[in-house]
Amino acid sequence: MENNQLNSPESLHKRQSEDTNFKSLNPVFDFDKYGIGAEDIKDESERLFNEGNEAKESKGLFTVKTASRWIEQAKTRPIPKMLFGEFWFEGELCILFADTNLGKSILAVQIGNSISRGEQIPGFKLETQKQLILYFDFELSDKQFENRYSVKFEHHYSFDNNFIRVEINPDAFAPDGISNENYLNHSLERSITETGAKVLIIDNLTYLKNETEKAKDALPLMKHLKALKNKYGLSILALAHTPKRDLSKPITRNDLQGSKMLINFCDSSFSIGESHSDKNLRYLKQIKQRNTEQIYDAENVCVCQIDKPFNFLMFEFVNYGKEWEHLKQHTEKDKESLNEKVNELKQQGRSYREIGAELGISHMKVSRILKDCNTL
Repeated sequence: MENNQLNSPESLHKRQSEDTNFKSLNPVFDFDKYGIGAEDIKDESERLFNEGNEAKESKGLFTVKTASRWIEQAKTRPIPKMLFGEFWFEGELCILFADTNLGKSILAVQIGNSISRGEQIPGFKLETQKQLILYFDFELSDKQFENRYSVKFEHHYSFDNNFIRVEINPDAFAPDGISNENYLNHSLERSITETGAKVLIIDNLTYLKNETEKAKDALPLMKHLKALKNKYGLSILALAHTPKRDLSKPITRNDLQGSKMLINFCDSSFSIGESHSDKNLRYLKQIKQRNTEQIYDAENVCVCQIDKPFNFLMFEFVNYGKEWEHLKQHTEKDKESLNEKVNELKQQGRSYREIGAELGISHMKVSRILKDCNTL
């Protein structure tokens, strides 16, 4: 009896009416109308899921994840590219240090010029496209800078507009209640955000903190630079001085002022060494690296000479060598042997540059040796 009542025409009509009313109250969402597809729903679900995971992984000062999740996260990021051979990679806070008057600024401007043009320096790989760089110059005046990149203040070198040079405005003062150091840091960050630059060269660290040889002063400075690097995805090359060192010994991380704190907090570091065999030669040596193995160590340094072929003062790659060759004291016998080799190669019709590259000396020293030999 009950089944007959449920299936009666009146009951069926009633249920159909109820279904119709229900559908009118709960309409099906028209995904196509609003351009929402299955992939959009999937992406949004993954985003919400990841946000939930990130909230769980945040433990105050720490972020705690499984090793597998760290790798999955890292896989989504681009592989770091070389900015200056194996010495400096994208995303690194790198320190270039050397004694005064060895050419740190010369090399730094050359590296910045290379990146701004997207053109590699011969002998050193560049894997990125041309891009904007900020060069914070706390060393030279604009007139001194002009002199280096011109011929007696004429025939000036034409920098790319991607190369932006920054110097301190002498008429600017920190607002009341703000220390000069905090104002400097604020101005540094503002320059980054307003230009959109991802590559910074700071010449030099001493200006930011004039007591970098002290650990208590070096630590806040490195933390600040590292925080800026992580916040804006920067690549930073910072120049630093060495105190007076024994030139008969190889360069080590201990030669950098405030070495322990500065070296510990940077991602990579390299140094310019002075050649005792030729005052025009310099050598580059890796001190710390994370994105590559140590290629340029004491047994394989990059030997360069400082030259200005026309209107651009620069490091010119000569060859590879051993660090001890540039540290040892040469005897008279050594000098006589070198003079003989220079004259022998010259008689073979080799150019000054070819002779210098083969013997590990500058072409200017080759010229001096030949000149001295001809006057004897």
